Formats: sequence, C-alpha cells, structure tokens
Amino acid sequence: MNEEQFVQALKEQGIELSEGQLKQFHTYFELLVEWNEKMNLTAITDQPSVYLKHFYDSISATFYMDFDKVQSICDVGAGAGFPSIPIKICFPHLQVTIVDSLNKRIQFLTHLSEQLNLDHVEFVHSRAEDFGQNPKYREQFDLVTARAVARLSVLSELCIPLVKTNGHFVAMKAASGDEEMKDAKKALTVLGAKLVDSYSFLLPIEDSERSIFIFNKTKNTPKKYPRKPGVPNKSPIQ
Repeated sequence: MNEEQFVQALKEQGIELSEGQLKQFHTYFELLVEWNEKMNLTAITDQPSVYLKHFYDSISATFYMDFDKVQSICDVGAGAGFPSIPIKICFPHLQVTIVDSLNKRIQFLTHLSEQLNLDHVEFVHSRAEDFGQNPKYREQFDLVTARAVARLSVLSELCIPLVKTNGHFVAMKAASGDEEMKDAKKALTVLGAKLVDSYSFLLPIEDSERSIFIFNKTKNTPKKYPRKPGVPNKSPIQ
C-alpha cells in the first residue's frame, strides 16, 4: 500500500487526511525504520507493508466505532505505538496513554511524539498487571485497546480493569478471533464486560483476515483483577 492508496483507502472510510497528517505518517515511518536498526520494534520495515499492516490496520478500529465521541484511550502493550499513535494522528483530540513493559520502547515513543508534535499523550513504563491496579489509571478510560498482545482471555484481564463503567474495550485480532472469544467468555463475565459488536474484514491488497471485538463495561471490575504480573498468562480466568 503506497501513500496514495493509503489516503484513498482511508477516504473511502470517511477519514480525510490533511497534508500535515500525511507528513506525520511519513515521519513516523522514517523514525520507525531508523530506530528499528538500534532495537527490535518490528519485523515489518518496507514502506508499503508498514502503511498497510501497521498504519491502516491500526486505524481500522475507527471504522467500526465513532471515535469523535471518545475522549481518552489507553493502549496496552503498544510496542512501536500500534494501534494508538496512528489513531491519534487521525483523531488529534484524543488523550492517549500507552503502557509498555519495555523502557526502550517508551523512549522511542517519547521521541516519536515529540517529532510528530503530538499533545495529550502519556507513556508509562509498567507491566500491564501493575498498571491496572494503579488508582491513577484504573477505571479511568473511555476506551482501552490492544492489538496482537495476548489471547483474549488474558488480554481481557489486562484491559477491562482500566475501562470506565459504560466505556469500551476494543480487541483487534487476526483470524483466530472467534476461537479466542469462546475461551474468554468466563473472563469477560467476571471482569464486568459484555460483547456488543464483532466485525470481520479483509485487509486490502493482501486479503488477510482481521477481527475486531467491541465490549461494553457494564460494572466495576473486582479489585483482585488484574492479578500479579505473569499470573493472567499462566492461569487465565476459565
């Protein structure tokens, strides 16, 4: 996907990029490649693939929800900033918090946000389990999202405690989404969320499958969740 195809594909979804926004994406790509030589941020570094598999794929969450009505989002385990930084570029009003367990990635994201002149962004170096127990962040966000971080049964425990009651958890998945959804039913009930929408679509050009699950937080999450670092992964709520 070249820049022209990227612009056109987003336009078809109702997102019109300004010259400034397009320049931000170009700078993002350049910095991603530059920093990737020093640290492992992504295996995908050629421009057409970055624009398709990172930028467009990240923004796809906004095709199925009205992000104009969202104020604050938290991205759990964003790595090189996906999906929240591409979403922030398209929706500059958003207040974005990214949590990641690797300090080097936080350094990259801090530098990136400065170079892109992003405001209302915060980067937190923390394990997601500890972050979810921090009163400053717990149940504070309109929307919490994650992309390709962990199985849905595990991911739910890391993300749902951060969502405000009546807020949303948006899980971005590859083709395995439906299987994961079955495994996660108990966790979702315990954590206080219910599925409101799910969408499957094909990524343009390469036609790889994607799933997006949108959950509504219906009640407060019990205080014991998330459990200590490593426990959700070893013993998912089943």
